[in-house]
Amino acid sequence: MLAALVALAGLFVASYLTLFKLGYIGNLVCAVGSCEVVQTSKWATLLGYPVAGWGVAYYAGVLALCLLGLSPAMVDSRRLSQALVVITATGVLFSLWLTYLELFVIDAICMWCVVSAVLATILFTIAVLDLREVSALLDERLAEAMAQLRVTGYGKSIRNTSEVSLRAIRDEENS
Repeated sequence: MLAALVALAGLFVASYLTLFKLGYIGNLVCAVGSCEVVQTSKWATLLGYPVAGWGVAYYAGVLALCLLGLSPAMVDSRRLSQALVVITATGVLFSLWLTYLELFVIDAICMWCVVSAVLATILFTIAVLDLREVSALLDERLAEAMAQLRVTGYGKSIRNTSEVSLRAIRDEENS
């Protein structure tokens, strides 16, 4: 839920910057830095689209995955958690690249870009913590299942996996 809220905040920031870049907003409200310098630089466009528009797609995608993860069927999904880690790591790396451009190429800082980079980092941190929690939970469930099998004596006489295969083949031949 926390990740969904952070992604929603990022979606608002990226939407605001996209609306400026597309000309729907006249001036950016920027208390610190030179937001308009950054947003009007040649680096504010990637593959013909505003960089902030890519941010809208990123935050919307992360938000959708976070909301999907709230469903009962997906709440403990390791694959979903892994996907969030990969996607948010990409967001952090892209934010680092943009911050490098701001500092060393454009020579201007956009307050909203910094906010977006911080939100991307927070999302990555939450995703990593979630993956660790889901993995620990699944490992715990596996350990409990193995303990229950040991208590019932299931497989007690089987020494290795090749013996399991041989028994399965024999059982099929006898059927």
